[in-house]
Amino acid sequence: MNASIEFAAETAVAYYQAMDRKDLAEMGRLLHPDIQLISPLDSLTGSQAVLDAAQRFLPAVKNIEIRAHFSSGEQAMLAYDMVFNEPLGVCRTAALITIKDGLIVRNELLFDARPFER
Repeated sequence: MNASIEFAAETAVAYYQAMDRKDLAEMGRLLHPDIQLISPLDSLTGSQAVLDAAQRFLPAVKNIEIRAHFSSGEQAMLAYDMVFNEPLGVCRTAALITIKDGLIVRNELLFDARPFER
């Protein structure tokens, strides 16, 4: 297997494992300073903005269960369940992650945002 392909998946999985542990310091070590986070709810640029957002929403997260992950070149795709406290429950999510200089430079999240609008 190509080392860059393997590295992209490892980096993406490590980021979400750190998020599951609510380890903001480790999450920050895996983010490129110019990361772009794109989601149905918001778009953010910069590692500090992403970490600030994570700090606000992670208390509502029970756990993150990675269901599958795939890589191609400098990109990885993860399918995971983000389990929130009630009333939200399980949010099935996909993340298309791009790696640059060994760090996550783009994270595009795909999920149904309707439960978050309530």
